[in-house]
Amino acid sequence: MEATPPLLSIEGARATIRFNRPAVHNRIEPADLHALLAHFAAVEADPAVRVLVVTGSGASFSSGYHLGDLESRPEAEVTGETSFESMLERLEALRVPTVAALNGGVYGGATDLALCCDFRVGVAGMRLRMPAAALGLHYYPSGMVRYCSRLGLNAAKRLFLLADFVPAEDLLAMGYLTEMVPDQAALAARADALAARLAQMAPLAVQGIKRSLNEIARGAFDAQAALSRAKASQASEDLREGLAAFREKRAPVFQGK
Repeated sequence: MEATPPLLSIEGARATIRFNRPAVHNRIEPADLHALLAHFAAVEADPAVRVLVVTGSGASFSSGYHLGDLESRPEAEVTGETSFESMLERLEALRVPTVAALNGGVYGGATDLALCCDFRVGVAGMRLRMPAAALGLHYYPSGMVRYCSRLGLNAAKRLFLLADFVPAEDLLAMGYLTEMVPDQAALAARADALAARLAQMAPLAVQGIKRSLNEIARGAFDAQAALSRAKASQASEDLREGLAAFREKRAPVFQGK
């Protein structure tokens, strides 16, 4: 397949973003940030979409953001609204739940990109490396907050300060991986199953709970906003459908209303 910016496809309730530069391990180029932001906007604008899967082509998930000419890039590309950090903040804030299907190695900024997703399924044999300290680069603030809040201080120090290659088994043990599967076929099947399960859930409840949990994780919990979301769910058609389905012993069909 010819190398391209990240690809977006939508089938029913599921959207998929695929990194598609396999010859360079799906390196993310500066221009790709605009493509990703446009994809996120398309997902947000489509009420039929209830889950997003992010994966890669070829042997790697992603080698991260291209740093080759970092020192000569415009400031806006480094710290502005179109920076790599800003793109990741947008990914984490997406209303729909997200699944990172890690088909291979995860390196550099891609390690944080996967952490922005709600679930990370990795294939056996994959590795992770965060090389910032080995390159002389101090990582951006929100990424370090995410590492510490998601994985804990000890795991964050191991990954950042040692810059070692970390195998899938260790990633599972420290909580970086939600699950590990034996091969690519199992990875595709598990990503499909997770996406289908998430798409079956009540959208208003899932999206509100996701937002609240992420706020709690980074120490920015807005209790009043969470209460407002809870009250909205209590008045929703989805709750009435969920309770009716429970009583009638059938699968609910949620409309996101």
